[in-house]
Amino acid sequence: MRLLVCLSVLAVLVGLSLVVGVIDISADGNALQILVVSRLPRTLAVVIAGAALAVSGAIMQMLVRNRFVEPMTAGTGQGAALGVLAATLLIPDAPIVVRMILAAGLALLSSLAFLAMTRRLPPTQPLLIPLVALVYGALIQAVVTFIAWQTDLLQYVAIWTTGEFSGVLSGRYEPLWIAAGVTVLCYVISDQFAIVGLGKAVSVNLGLNHDMVLLLGLLGVSIVTALTVVTVGMIPFVGLVVPNIVSRLHGDNLRATLPLTAFWGAGALLASDILARVLRFPYEIPVGTVFGVIGSVLFLWLLHARQTHVSR
Repeated sequence: MRLLVCLSVLAVLVGLSLVVGVIDISADGNALQILVVSRLPRTLAVVIAGAALAVSGAIMQMLVRNRFVEPMTAGTGQGAALGVLAATLLIPDAPIVVRMILAAGLALLSSLAFLAMTRRLPPTQPLLIPLVALVYGALIQAVVTFIAWQTDLLQYVAIWTTGEFSGVLSGRYEPLWIAAGVTVLCYVISDQFAIVGLGKAVSVNLGLNHDMVLLLGLLGVSIVTALTVVTVGMIPFVGLVVPNIVSRLHGDNLRATLPLTAFWGAGALLASDILARVLRFPYEIPVGTVFGVIGSVLFLWLLHARQTHVSR
């Protein structure tokens, strides 16, 4: 029943996304071409990115054992942007596949470094982890900005650090299907991620290869993040607020909640993208900016709610 409701809402949003735009397709002779070349690829890109980022956030929260972290604000997204910048400077003629591989590699290294830092933090202070994540991500972002400034690539870097879908056309979003495949694979082994979330001692006692599953989870998160950054740019807070809301409403069973998380992520990002198109019509606001504003407010509310709960 819950999935049926989510599918119905998502179907309505998809329909709106296909008809909202500067060109009125009902009065244009090239309506079919506009739908096939622009509107449909854009809608699919938003749906895939939203679902994949939300699921990646849920998995990262389980691996780190903290509900207030997500890839785009904990260094993974910034590491992917650093990888794209490094590929541009070191291998300027490299194909998109090479840039994706380098972005995914640096995203994974950034995630591993963040995980190493979280293990040194006191478990009695759970709010320290998201604060460290924000500082860590901002530090990597500062490095990216400084290098871009020194090499006169600030405008180029802005493309990767500001998520938006206005440039999505047929033939320019297809790498996101790889992110969709990785998301499905993560769902297949979601039970193992849930066991890892219980801690290393419990995981080992249950016969699970804790370190291997942890590495697989971070690799999946890094690939999804890198593909999203390379294709449409950084979109913060999707992997933070959506898993938290779904968890509060439906519990922490990953096998049961990951499909709901994917639908909520896709729907939330699609609604933000439609809003980005109509707020200053006929101009567009980057969807990363729209969801960033909404997500930051929700993030502060989640922190406040957590603080109130702990106080009581």
